[in-house]
Amino acid sequence: MSINNKKIRKASVIAAVTLAMGTMSVNASVADDNSKGKILSDCALTAGVSKDLSNVSGESFKLTAGVTSALSYAYNDVSIMTQSKDVVSAPESSQAGADAASDTTQQDQADENTQQSEAVQTVAQQCGYTNLAMSNISEGNLNIREEATTDSSVVGIMTKHNACEILEDDGEWLKIKSGKVTGYVNASYIATGDEAEAMAQEEMSTVATVKTETLRVRSDKSTDSSIVSLVGDSEKLTVNSVDGQWVEVTVDDETGYVASDFVELSKSLPTAKTITEVKYGDGVSDVRVSLVQYALSFVGNRYVWGGTSLTNGVDCSGFTMQILGKYGVSLPHSSSAQPGCGTIINSSDAQPGDLFFYGSGSSISHVAIYIGDGQIVHASNSRDGIKVSNAYYRTPICVARYF
Repeated sequence: MSINNKKIRKASVIAAVTLAMGTMSVNASVADDNSKGKILSDCALTAGVSKDLSNVSGESFKLTAGVTSALSYAYNDVSIMTQSKDVVSAPESSQAGADAASDTTQQDQADENTQQSEAVQTVAQQCGYTNLAMSNISEGNLNIREEATTDSSVVGIMTKHNACEILEDDGEWLKIKSGKVTGYVNASYIATGDEAEAMAQEEMSTVATVKTETLRVRSDKSTDSSIVSLVGDSEKLTVNSVDGQWVEVTVDDETGYVASDFVELSKSLPTAKTITEVKYGDGVSDVRVSLVQYALSFVGNRYVWGGTSLTNGVDCSGFTMQILGKYGVSLPHSSSAQPGCGTIINSSDAQPGDLFFYGSGSSISHVAIYIGDGQIVHASNSRDGIKVSNAYYRTPICVARYF
């Protein structure tokens, strides 16, 4: 290789050579012809194997590369005389190529670092816990109490491997928050540290948290499909899969679809149940619980035939029409017509919020709202008004579901 030293003072040559086995870079500071001993004093070329290169003044520098080939350069360009199929030329755009290669490498490294960071996140961190603990029971329920004593009221229960955040620890009792429940549990039934993390790893799932007041769960990925259920703000639904604008979820033991715009996806762990949730049973949505509590708030109010006012007077179908209407279900003011607006189910499968229909033979003349535990609330008659009764005080003709 040859160098025209006479017209070059302190010129910097930077080149990137992309090889099949790596990327090489050359940095060379060139002095004038009166300082031959300093020529190429800052040269470095790295990539894989060693080879000596000699310049015009007899100096030499080290080539570490994955190929054996001659190298020549002049002024600001560096190129390889391609004597090997493994050699790739670096023409005038070498610097731009080097910059692009560097940017790509840095981005790849950043992506890898991000993936590694996510991979090493604990389950607790992914699920938003700072002091994770898990209920360490194999069966039955662990009571969460209002105060740190067994004489205190039960405010919720934990089942096997429910997660909680430890708020306080006095040794014997732990103050925890689990789901919607805050209270005290006996520390001997709680796992912490690595043991809790291992349990959480097995229990973690993806959930969709509702972020609108009432969300429709559809039977298919279309707003034209039928409504499977209605779910309330902040309710968490188990996610089965995500497909573009729709999320497949499980609610009340049924599969349906919700629009992704109205839910927030996150990692979650099972948590405690409130006493209200325990009272109405597993799998009962917050909407159903809210509906029942709303209906019960009118117990004692007047019955008026043909009436539609929950406060001034209402009949049986007017009562169900107004209560379910608040939760997005449109019903006619007719007990015989209301079953056709829902799905007929077995009475043994009834959940709070379903409607029980009564009458003579197959002729329906009365309707009531099931509130769970074998009971209904209904606008009974002018003497009793709105009241709670046994769901089987008379044999139901049919039971219909609207959520």
